[in-house]
Amino acid sequence: MDSTHLAPESAAQQDPAHPARSGWRSVGVPLLVGGVGIGIGVLLHVRDPHVEGSYGVCPVYALTGWWCPGCGGMRAIHNLTDGQVLDSLHSNLLAIPLVLAFVLWIADWSLRAWRGRRMRLPSIGSVTMWTFFAFLAVYTVLRNTPWGTWLAPV
Repeated sequence: MDSTHLAPESAAQQDPAHPARSGWRSVGVPLLVGGVGIGIGVLLHVRDPHVEGSYGVCPVYALTGWWCPGCGGMRAIHNLTDGQVLDSLHSNLLAIPLVLAFVLWIADWSLRAWRGRRMRLPSIGSVTMWTFFAFLAVYTVLRNTPWGTWLAPV
């Protein structure tokens, strides 16, 4: 077939930075992920993780007797959904910043999808990654020592 008879591609198909889909059709996946996050928040609000054994036991705590960086996270989100911000911070200091980061990420992803742009994954350098892991290690050790009892989950 002669290529002169083929319809030219639209500018949106030629430029991968501007895909053809935008608007409501493109925000389905970000809204689905956000909906799953809201569903988890509702579940943690309705079924209280403060009740012993309601969600099982942390495997790190069961094996080592140490609180991992995530221990108390479900209780923190439960307290947050009850509007008890200070209790949430006492359960897990990292929960509120992580929830805030998740909400901002979903908002950014949804806005980009609405405008027809691709989701941007953050680029994390090796220095940032190792700094984060060092912070988690110090946080874990500190919350399991007498000097860091204020970091232990409540």
